[in-house]
Amino acid sequence: MNALSVTEIMQTLGLQAKTASALMAKAPAAVKNKALLVLARLLREQTDALQTDNARDLERARAAGLAEPMVDRLKLTPKVLETCAQGCEQLAAMPDVIGEILGMKQQPSGIRVGQMRVPIGVFGMIYESRPNVTIEAASLSIKSGNACILRGGSEAIDSNKALARLVVQALQEAGLPEYAVQLVHTTDREAVGQLITMPQYVDVIIPRGGKGLIERISRDAKVPVIKHLDGNCHTYVDDSADLAMALRVVENAKTQKYSPCNATESLLVARSVAAQFLPQIGVVFASKGVEMRGCPESLALLRGVEGAQLLPATEQDWSEEYLGPIISIKVVAGVDEAIAHINQYSSHHTEAILTTNHVHAQRFLREVDSSSVMVNASTRFADGFEYGLGAEIGISTDKFHARGPVGIEGLTSLKYIVLGEGEVRS
Repeated sequence: MNALSVTEIMQTLGLQAKTASALMAKAPAAVKNKALLVLARLLREQTDALQTDNARDLERARAAGLAEPMVDRLKLTPKVLETCAQGCEQLAAMPDVIGEILGMKQQPSGIRVGQMRVPIGVFGMIYESRPNVTIEAASLSIKSGNACILRGGSEAIDSNKALARLVVQALQEAGLPEYAVQLVHTTDREAVGQLITMPQYVDVIIPRGGKGLIERISRDAKVPVIKHLDGNCHTYVDDSADLAMALRVVENAKTQKYSPCNATESLLVARSVAAQFLPQIGVVFASKGVEMRGCPESLALLRGVEGAQLLPATEQDWSEEYLGPIISIKVVAGVDEAIAHINQYSSHHTEAILTTNHVHAQRFLREVDSSSVMVNASTRFADGFEYGLGAEIGISTDKFHARGPVGIEGLTSLKYIVLGEGEVRS
């Protein structure tokens, strides 16, 4: 396929999305909710057929020598599909925020000024591996009254095409424009280059994948990007922490699942409790095969732990997102050093303090510069579903336009509205 034909494909998708977005913006809540409920039904009815399409992707991935954890991310099991269906139903049950009016206030001139929540318009989503993202993105796009262009990874092309067909069927059954959700069918990488340079059609790009993909898109895009580079998340055990609780929370934050971006990658421990806490958490990590990369002080306290995998931490370790059974550990003087360390090395994703000191907790909340900041809770809670957003399209470490888990509201914008009764400016 030559570059010109890819250009023509993408221009057509862009024009169709722009046209559909105007219809989606004025679609009644009941109609959008009907599309979501139809989609949930179709996902359940077509589970067997979807697994047949998914099997082709899995077979191709294994033949290409893809590592088994990566193959695992491609699977559309009945459980994964049921979760997708439930997500659609949960979104349908949520209030419609489109058209919501906020902060309407009377001005001295007599006019009333407020803001109205409106769809962004058209977003482009570029993602790797997990085909269930096709449903997450489509359902959030429908609920928020947007149109979207989806470009999944070539490794999941058959699964994505099958899922996208169900989305189109749901849109048609509900009486919404079929081009409101469009999948890029070509696996030519030039399609991504086109999608991120079409500001006349696309209002924002949302990349979801590896750091390399997101850095490339951020560098080359001519459209605003909501980006999430990586998740170097920290948990700090304060000098006044309840150590039994801290043990439970740190274990969960690191080991409940290693691959998500909200897993804790770096543990900071206040010096006054380090001698008591580190050997205890060291036993937990050793029993689960977690490698500990520590500062000299932490390694000295961990050396007596039977079966502990210990390595000296390098400067790079303080910035690393491991996405596996490895954690960096540092002993710090107290809350001041913890905050300074986090703000220097974190990726501004999610950080937690474990403390019974209210002043320390409030300082941590105010001074740590990350998209989610927690007190006495596992970083694994940084998730749109856990935050009550219904679903998420990603987690933004940017400060504009959205920050943290991006749900329905993150796919909207605000415009000012003014109500008058003939007032003129003097």
